[in-house]
Amino acid sequence: MRKSALPILLLAAALLALALTTIANAETKILGNLALSVQAKLSPKKLPRESTSPIAVSVGWRIQSTDPALKPPSLKSVKIEINRAGILDPTGLPDCPYPQIQPASTQRALANCRSSLVGQGSFSALVGLEGQESYVSKGKMLVFKGTKAGKPVLYGQIYTAYPFAASFVIVFKVSKEQKGTYATTLSATLPGNLRAWGNLTEVKMRLARNYSYKGQKRSFLSAGCPAPKGFGAAPFPLARTSFTFDGAPAVSQVLSETCKVRH
Repeated sequence: MRKSALPILLLAAALLALALTTIANAETKILGNLALSVQAKLSPKKLPRESTSPIAVSVGWRIQSTDPALKPPSLKSVKIEINRAGILDPTGLPDCPYPQIQPASTQRALANCRSSLVGQGSFSALVGLEGQESYVSKGKMLVFKGTKAGKPVLYGQIYTAYPFAASFVIVFKVSKEQKGTYATTLSATLPGNLRAWGNLTEVKMRLARNYSYKGQKRSFLSAGCPAPKGFGAAPFPLARTSFTFDGAPAVSQVLSETCKVRH
């Protein structure tokens, strides 16, 4: 039995490795049967040394199981910390009222809160209905500026039409730190109705918004390149991510990028 099982295990490991390499620029950690791949990307990479200019930050993750016979651990919370070189400033953008996007389709959410849109992307979830085999549900993700209990938040609205219409909102609290490598933190605990519906196994979101306010051009995200004088480029920790799960250890990863000085 051991001889016959070995080729199957090797094949499963090879397929998993191939799947993980499809996520560009991803950092992967494996703990037990948990394989977590996380990526962060800065665009553009050419930035001014002394001042700032508009940027976009893409962040994503994928949760898999190293054992094909087991489901991946269920995600509970996520935290994304953005390097101090990046500035998140939503001044002039209106808040999106929560009832305008939940419950709502992607089209309805956009129609109601397009002026508050600061990002978009996609998601995948492993859904298991009682008495049925699990299936993968995919859909779009929209990110809106909002306020909850008087404090700034980002609403991550996800919607799928398969096999039936369903929408959820992940509330990311926005906090600022005065010291340290990371200045802006986005933290969220997945809502109970989302976790009861399925396991959010993959998210890709791109945060960016250029707009005008009081006659001035503004950007939701902006940054400079923290390269010392005399150097034309600088590697730096773009983001630090932390995840907690049911039945698995917490995972934290630092994702690095390289910027170039724009002359």
